Amino acid sequence: MYRFFGRWMQAIDHTWQMFFVGFVFGIGFDTATEVLLLAGTAAAVGEGLPWYAVLTLPLLFSGGMMLCDSIDGLFMNYAYGWAFARPVRKVYYNITITALSIGVAFLVGGVEIAGVLASELHLHGWLGDYLASFNLNTAGYLVVGLFVLVWALALTIWRWGRIEARWEAAARGERG
Repeated sequence: MYRFFGRWMQAIDHTWQMFFVGFVFGIGFDTATEVLLLAGTAAAVGEGLPWYAVLTLPLLFSGGMMLCDSIDGLFMNYAYGWAFARPVRKVYYNITITALSIGVAFLVGGVEIAGVLASELHLHGWLGDYLASFNLNTAGYLVVGLFVLVWALALTIWRWGRIEARWEAAARGERG
């Protein structure tokens, strides 16, 4: 990606300029969600809801997004603070987050490929019907569950496996 966008990446030489990069990415990500919200609002108007009830949809959406983004920001601030305190933590964090990203990519890709194969190959029966009608919201719940499971497992291994203490002992040349 640097080969294509390197010139623009070199144009950012102050941290405050990252605001605009984040803004552009936010527009791209949030646009699809906002279009869906507008379509839902238009459908609500078509059903005859009063104007004040229709206005609650964007307000509820904004409130939910702010809550989730704030919780995510607090969690990530804590996680980065912990991870970058010591080199072994940084390595462990990077290994965990990379493995988690690979798992999520395989889960989402597998769901998509299985759905396409089931519909294109006209697979029928309990498995074919399940794959063709699999709801991506369910995959979202699986991803959240995978995040919780992996982080609980990683923290358990970190805590009870005494990885940091063993790494420090190895760095000092001790056996243990």
